[in-house]
Amino acid sequence: MTLEESKKIKLSEHFTLYEAIYSHTAEVNRIDNMPDKRIINNLTQLCKQVLEPIRRQYNKPIIISSGYRNAILNAMVGGASGSQHVQGTAMDIKTKDINDMQLLWNMIKDMLDKGSIECRQLINEHNLSWIHISINDKYHSYRKNQIVYVR
Repeated sequence: MTLEESKKIKLSEHFTLYEAIYSHTAEVNRIDNMPDKRIINNLTQLCKQVLEPIRRQYNKPIIISSGYRNAILNAMVGGASGSQHVQGTAMDIKTKDINDMQLLWNMIKDMLDKGSIECRQLINEHNLSWIHISINDKYHSYRKNQIVYVR
């Protein structure tokens, strides 16, 4: 499958495979970041279980700033060696309007509190420059709704 073809594959109502795998760094460095079926299944679960309910509640587009990263790309961008991005079970998201980031963060925390979504980790990265959200997978210890702040 090509990157162009990935634009036609929906992981959920509002998210495509392309959005979940696109990386400017990969493009510039000609890194093939196309995942296998197992990773695509993980990305689909993350979108359906977590991102799609957030998108519906927020009622505006959400941007995936970093989704799946193969090991080469992950190392190139300085990702943690055990990053869940490599398994397709984590994404970094942001809003089109930077002023909405606090609103989105509070909304997601509220959704976790009410049990309308469940995640492994929700991370406020660098004063809401982006929000990292992940689901559990077999490669990482189980956690439920852990909230972390990274400065």
